[in-house]
Amino acid sequence: MPNVLFLFADDQQADALGISGNPYIHTPNIDQLAREGSRFSNAYVMGGHHGAICMASRAMLMSGNNFFRVYDRLNGVHTMPMAFAEAGYTTYGTGKWHNEKEAFEASFHHGRNVYLGGMADHYDINLRDYGTDGRLGDPVKKGYSTDIFAQTAIDFLQEHTQSHPGKPFFCYVSFTAPHDPYSPEASYIDHYPDGSLPLPGNYMPHHPFEFDQLTVRDENLTGWPRRPEVIQMILSDYYALVTHLDAQIGRIIAALKATGQYDNTIIVYAADNGLAVGRHGLLGKQNLYEHSIKVPLILKGPGIAENQVLDAFAYIHDIFPTLAQLAGVPISEKLEGQSLVPVIQGTQQQVRNSLFTAYRHTVRAIRDERWKLIRYPERDYTQLFDLIRDPLELNNLAQSGSHNETVDRLTQLMKDWQSDYGDEHPLTAKEIKPLVYDPDTLVRKPDQWQPEYILKRYFGEK
Repeated sequence: MPNVLFLFADDQQADALGISGNPYIHTPNIDQLAREGSRFSNAYVMGGHHGAICMASRAMLMSGNNFFRVYDRLNGVHTMPMAFAEAGYTTYGTGKWHNEKEAFEASFHHGRNVYLGGMADHYDINLRDYGTDGRLGDPVKKGYSTDIFAQTAIDFLQEHTQSHPGKPFFCYVSFTAPHDPYSPEASYIDHYPDGSLPLPGNYMPHHPFEFDQLTVRDENLTGWPRRPEVIQMILSDYYALVTHLDAQIGRIIAALKATGQYDNTIIVYAADNGLAVGRHGLLGKQNLYEHSIKVPLILKGPGIAENQVLDAFAYIHDIFPTLAQLAGVPISEKLEGQSLVPVIQGTQQQVRNSLFTAYRHTVRAIRDERWKLIRYPERDYTQLFDLIRDPLELNNLAQSGSHNETVDRLTQLMKDWQSDYGDEHPLTAKEIKPLVYDPDTLVRKPDQWQPEYILKRYFGEK
């Protein structure tokens, strides 16, 4: 039985990896995993019911179901680590758990340095360990989050190999980076000097219309208009967080090799959602543009082809059934996620030919291999993008009149997905709100998790 090492990033764009074709970011260890395994270039989080997309994403990951079924709650749900535990695996978790405390305790045999929450100061994070009663204890602040989670995983790999040789493990390592606050570990500050990174091709000073709360969570880091030099500063910090994360993943992989378990371990690298970071005038993930819903997904290990890039549509909630099939772990037929093993092993081209995403009651989207339609029910507004010719989603074709047939076809397809996935929200709201807004009226303030580095750098506080 193969081991499973699950490495999960927080808020990482799918293209914030060198292996994805990004020439500016340094991620040699994750890139090497992709070369030794299979990388999905069209992997997505389905969306969320509120600004904390992480909660719904992680509930989908662990349950194998879409968020209209599982929402963001896991209490009473049969989770992925439970399935592996029932098959004889030792289950171990460290890092971020953004669902109920009781659900973690029910899912993992062992847990150390577990963070219960969403945003956190990476330098000052509250971490919990299992007590003798098998429950997570009181929080203690210990140091920089990425370093701690990596070392905790390394300690487990070494301890488990010595104490339980031959017993398979399921080790879940959930980082809080590169989620904001964008405060890199001290030695990585200025790793990418300010101004050295180009603006995204779909950078905008502000979003061209209002569609939801434009000051939600991540959006408050800088003001409006989004100044180019500030977006470049954010990118410098964001990429530094990712590169530091990559270095710590390198340490985990080295430790796994040292235990002799590398060749018999399925390694997953993924993230819970993407991020805008200046694209379309946005910073966060509370939208349905490609940059915010597409995620990295890499699998490496027994039964997985090497150096393979797959463009089949995948969801976060496909990972549970995929790992179960690769490991021979029984699962319920009721899971809505689809195993990607036939795609990985080349017996199928895809497990679905279209993909549906949603955010709150305010945005819905559908895409196929070429076209993407985004619908804003409260604004009675539609966008249509040709993703082959316009991958940055800049040219809205919905209003041209020459693509009405495509709009109608995708709208019906969206309704079909809604029916299948239990989404009862209408595509046109009863009360229509205006699209036009004044960015100068938006007011921001720092949240409670921002450290001194961020307050000085982005809020001008002394």
